[in-house]
Amino acid sequence: MKKTFSIEVDCPVCADKCQRAIAAVDGVRDCQINFILQKPTLEADDDRFDEIVKEAVKAAKKAEADFEMEV
Repeated sequence: MKKTFSIEVDCPVCADKCQRAIAAVDGVRDCQINFILQKPTLEADDDRFDEIVKEAVKAAKKAEADFEMEV
C-alpha cells in the first residue's frame, strides 16, 4: 500500500533525518518526504500498514522531536 500524509517538520535537514528513520522501519518499502509540500509518501506492506505507520511516526519522532504527522 502507498499513502501520502501531511506532516510538520521545520527544515530540510530534519525532513531528511526523518525520511531515513522511517525508511529503516521494518516493513517500509519506500519513504519520500517532500519538505516544500510537507508531505511524506510511505509505501509499506498492506497487511500491517497501520502498525507500520505507527512505528514510522515513532522512529521519525525519535530522529526529530518536533516531527508531527497526521495519521
